[in-house]
Amino acid sequence: MDLMDWVVILAIALTAIAFFCSRSGRKGSLIDRARHAHGTRLLVQAALALWLALLMLVRSFVMPRGATFGLALNPRTVLAVAFALVVMGGIWLFRASRLLKPRRIFSAF
Repeated sequence: MDLMDWVVILAIALTAIAFFCSRSGRKGSLIDRARHAHGTRLLVQAALALWLALLMLVRSFVMPRGATFGLALNPRTVLAVAFALVVMGGIWLFRASRLLKPRRIFSAF
């Protein structure tokens, strides 16, 4: 895949996040809006991390001549960095899903 295809995939993912996280008709308190903004930001970070991990793996292993950003890295290093990005993306995705849920009014601790 060409690099432009990857950029289009990223743009589609970010547009989908912006569409599904928009809150036009709902008004909430300042805390609710701050939680929602923070959750949306974490969701964008997760999408970017997962996109970058996939891009690194494809550019390093599927297209070996198209080395990642012109760098000739050890395959284990590429795998370690991609794994770290996937783990961080998963953590950000989990935290974003918790922040985007509505708060419970009467919650038992």
